[in-house]
Amino acid sequence: MSLLVMVALTLLIGMGLRWREERMAATRPAAKGPRPGWLAMQKRAANRWVTAAALAAVATIVLLGGLHWARQLSGGW
Repeated sequence: MSLLVMVALTLLIGMGLRWREERMAATRPAAKGPRPGWLAMQKRAANRWVTAAALAAVATIVLLGGLHWARQLSGGW
């Protein structure tokens, strides 16, 4: 179950980070100079997904750990 939660959270966080990058780029004035190359764009995408995976791992630990402790405190096994 935790793997499914992590995958779902990674996808949601990744989409949110991409949306935020696009929104921030739209409000910024256009950069003067050459457009980033293919490799730079792939590095940015990889960085986004690694960040999303790290945030999803922390969120999964907090969520499932919190559920575990809630069960323990309520007298469950």
